[in-house]
Amino acid sequence: MAGSNSGAPVIIKRKKIIAGGGHHGGAWKVAYADFVTAMMAFFLLMWLLNATTENQRKGLADYFSPSVPVSRVSGGGDGAFGGDSVFADDTLAHSGRGVAVPGAADKAIADQGAGGGAMSAEEAALREVEAALLGRSGESMTTPNVLRHILTRVTDEGLIIELFDLDNAPLFVGDSAEPTQVVTDLTALLAEVFVLVRNEVAVNGHVRGYPVVLRDNPTWDLSTARAQQVRLLLEAAGLPPRRVQRVTGYADRKPAVATAAAARNNRLEVILLRHRK
Repeated sequence: MAGSNSGAPVIIKRKKIIAGGGHHGGAWKVAYADFVTAMMAFFLLMWLLNATTENQRKGLADYFSPSVPVSRVSGGGDGAFGGDSVFADDTLAHSGRGVAVPGAADKAIADQGAGGGAMSAEEAALREVEAALLGRSGESMTTPNVLRHILTRVTDEGLIIELFDLDNAPLFVGDSAEPTQVVTDLTALLAEVFVLVRNEVAVNGHVRGYPVVLRDNPTWDLSTARAQQVRLLLEAAGLPPRRVQRVTGYADRKPAVATAAAARNNRLEVILLRHRK
């Protein structure tokens, strides 16, 4: 019996023990990839908010939220206005969409014509100052080196004359409010052409952005000090002090270019204001 049992095969069964709860199928990798993607999108959004101007952000918002006029009432009319014409006063009144006042259109046109003459005269006066400043009328009143620092535009506020830094020709000495000869020449020129009109004057100061790690950010004080310096130079050149309505420092809040630290953002705006109604 013992001899016959010794010839039987010996079977060894090994049990594999896996620690840690087994294989999870890699689900954590998917979750981690989603997290990294969300963080990348977040930091990209933060960068875009810092790199764009207010007008650019408004344009993007308007692009993604278009205003499409949709009628609040659905009807079976055979026209765009339910079969009514926008010029038919009796029809619109009958539909309950308003009634025209007799003579209202003629009165509006007359009022617009009456005010349009004054606006045109003021517009022509501002354009005349602009032409005299830039030497467009035939006789150049400035040298090309000074003209490089001038940019003009007529807006609803008035004639905006922008004086700005160039990379190799700043308006002020370093990061101070000490004017260079360029600013002195520009303010003398402005005072000379401002005698053509009687509009009030506003001076706005803007400076470039400085690193956020600075303990004392000089943008507010520096922009205000430079605007005040331009006011003093204008008055010294002959501009009556009573014509100056306001002097404002905007720090680095309204950059001219997207790069906050660019020299182009160092600028002054001297504005010939439109007459107040």
